[in-house]
Amino acid sequence: MNYTLQFSVIWNNFGFFIQGVLLTLQLAFVSIAIGLVLGILGALGRTSVHRILNAIAVAYVEFIRNTPFLIQLFFFFFGLPSIGVRLNSWQAAVLALAINFGAYATEIIRAGIEGIRKGQIEAGMALGLNKLQIFRRVVLIPALGNIYPSLVGQTVIAILFTSVVSQISAEELTFVGTYLESRTFRSFEIYLTISLLYLVMIWIVKAIAFLIQKKYFRFMQFIR
Repeated sequence: MNYTLQFSVIWNNFGFFIQGVLLTLQLAFVSIAIGLVLGILGALGRTSVHRILNAIAVAYVEFIRNTPFLIQLFFFFFGLPSIGVRLNSWQAAVLALAINFGAYATEIIRAGIEGIRKGQIEAGMALGLNKLQIFRRVVLIPALGNIYPSLVGQTVIAILFTSVVSQISAEELTFVGTYLESRTFRSFEIYLTISLLYLVMIWIVKAIAFLIQKKYFRFMQFIR
């Protein structure tokens, strides 16, 4: 079977691809921002002495980490309307991505918090800091330095996970590519371009993360 490559279809529709990249980044970083908040709250629950809070956090992490992301996405988009809760595709995508990211961030942040020596906390108490100040200045900021590479890795995964939300017609790079492929039938060229664009996005994110780490966390091993 003869197949002639026609990359002109890429140049002619390059604006659509750029729009897809921007939509992907917007979707990813909104979800990650919400997910980080969930991760911090989840980590507080996981390290809490209150059994109920700890049990809720454990149940959240176990359920999300041990079920497929696609099923979670379908639950929010197709399942919730059955009980009267309707979300558009973008809202469902953000919610699913944020909750998924939050579960993994919970365990990452928990590990960072538990890595803080008790002596540091006791020193904060001796200085007269309240519980919130101790958590923010003595626990959270040093823990962030320890878990930064893991959070960057999870951020990369979250960006790649955005490709799944095209299954509910949420607009992002994969959705744009699939739409163009259905119009032009140039599958090879389009999906190759999409792959390269994801690769470039991840390289840029890692490069930015490297610069941040180099500036603020010089004592740590650089991200590879």
